[in-house]
Amino acid sequence: MLFDKVSLENIKTAVNDLKISGIPEGFSSSKFYDVKIDGVLYPPKPIMAVANFYATGKTVGNYFSGGKNTPCFKAFKRLGIEIVTKPNNIDMVKAFDIIHEFLKQAKTENLKTKHYIKSYKNTKVKVSFGQGVAAKIPWISFLKEPFTTSDGIYPVYLFYKNVNKLILAYGRSETNKPKVEWNINNPQSISKYFEENNYEKPDRYGDSHVFKIYDANNLPNEKKLNQDLDEIIEEYSQTGKNESKTKTSNLIVKFDLSLFEDNCKESGLKYSNQLISRYVSSLVTKPFVLLSGLSGSGKTKLAQTFAQWLCEDTSQYCIVPVGADWTNREPLLGYVNAIVNTEYILPENRALDLIINANENQEKPYFLILDEMNLSHVERYFADFLSVMESKDKFKLHTDLINKKSGVPHELSWPPNLFVVGTVNIDETTYMFSPKVLDRANVIEFRVNENEIEDFLKASKPITSIEKLGASMGTSFVEIAKNDTTNKNSQNLNDVLLDFFKDLQTLGAEFGYRTVTEIQTLFSKIDLIDPTYSTKENEKIDIAIMQKLLPKLHGSRRKLQKTLVLLAQKCLKEKEERVFNEKGESLVLDENIKHKLSFEKIARMYKNIIDNGFTSYAEA
Repeated sequence: MLFDKVSLENIKTAVNDLKISGIPEGFSSSKFYDVKIDGVLYPPKPIMAVANFYATGKTVGNYFSGGKNTPCFKAFKRLGIEIVTKPNNIDMVKAFDIIHEFLKQAKTENLKTKHYIKSYKNTKVKVSFGQGVAAKIPWISFLKEPFTTSDGIYPVYLFYKNVNKLILAYGRSETNKPKVEWNINNPQSISKYFEENNYEKPDRYGDSHVFKIYDANNLPNEKKLNQDLDEIIEEYSQTGKNESKTKTSNLIVKFDLSLFEDNCKESGLKYSNQLISRYVSSLVTKPFVLLSGLSGSGKTKLAQTFAQWLCEDTSQYCIVPVGADWTNREPLLGYVNAIVNTEYILPENRALDLIINANENQEKPYFLILDEMNLSHVERYFADFLSVMESKDKFKLHTDLINKKSGVPHELSWPPNLFVVGTVNIDETTYMFSPKVLDRANVIEFRVNENEIEDFLKASKPITSIEKLGASMGTSFVEIAKNDTTNKNSQNLNDVLLDFFKDLQTLGAEFGYRTVTEIQTLFSKIDLIDPTYSTKENEKIDIAIMQKLLPKLHGSRRKLQKTLVLLAQKCLKEKEERVFNEKGESLVLDENIKHKLSFEKIARMYKNIIDNGFTSYAEA
């Protein structure tokens, strides 16, 4: 472990170095903690970095984390050194500290932002230096719900590198026109300021209004910088109060998937953006999604986290462990009391309560998460759901035309704001899904690779909650799910579907009109959820193949071997005569793979069929 060779003697040598030479370049004083050595307080990270150099001869720089449960702090505790929390540490961080750290980093290629504070004066702090490459205009925003940087208003520092100006602005979102405006007199836009000073027109954020302008090389003193930020945040708070309660309560914030992705990363959850996009797009395509794959790979956690993030309270979601003894619908839909037939017995897991509430509040999302869904035969306990999902009929609960004493109506619809998610593990205790079930769901496979395990082992901070952070977007999410737009004009997609149909037909695994329609819907919905996919047609086709066409494949070597080779060839840019060798290993170079997800899945299935004589989409 990092720092495990550091001794108390090394620490004392590091202290002497700091007394003589000061804090090493690249480090700064600690904002939240100090270590007490011989009655004197010191910043933890530079002490540990210097001590580690004396212990190992290696330089670690300042890349490592400080704080509770990190290797740095564990080493101090091992050596019996007291760690002191600075009083009111969040309140001690001022604009002056934030700005100087921000401008210093903006002159580098470092795009990391995790080390910045997450909140300031009851606002949520978001920092960006660009994604992938350094941005021309890095920024720091200060947000209050329900506003986001893509939909709303917020104070923001914008650093225009080309003119070396740091502007503290009345920020206005660009992705969506704000539904609430700043309450300011004679506003001056940033574009207007640039025009008046003969600067080149700003690349972005020109519609935001100027509050203060600073020369990045000649900033005001600490008191002035702190006062300016506190003043605009106070105005921000008052702006929200001046809007009518009706207007604020009716404000629908546009669903922003990137915010969920950011919140997951900040909380310590390790999900790829592609996996999150696939999951959320599948939910709004068809409100029944199956998450399959390795046990303990995060299937239930993703379903639970997204529901908690998007919902206002716990009444909007429930996790129901499926029992191995479920043989009928009663565990989910309850039953009429056989002795007192005026009473209806509701299941204790709240599944029926959830469906009733979803019907009564159709502007809010509701999530029913069925954990270990295949511990029992799905077709037995879930038959009513499978039928209602397709027929648009209703759940028939009892024959009385009036509600039972428990308030249960005689029938219920599957409302458009109800989403059912099932998690699936494959082992000797579970049952396989029938084609009827797979045909009605999007199936998303969870896998864990070596790099992800390594990152998890290195992670030191516990996973934190992101409950309700996206609750203001719940109505927008439901609206996207209700939108029945389908894209039937992609000739490329249609050609691929026809190609796959011909090969799958030879196995008796061909698909019908419903699958085609749902793939076309997914093709459109993924653009609404994640606009970055609008220019990635092959990736969208890849997702559709993986989630809708391949899940029904299973069988013997004799049945599937030739077909798997044909399907693998359809995932390539240029056809190759030999796709796999005698051992079942792929012979294809990565640069010739057009549909990567699907090809890798087919390759694993082919390897299984060579090794074991049988293969299935579902893997343990």
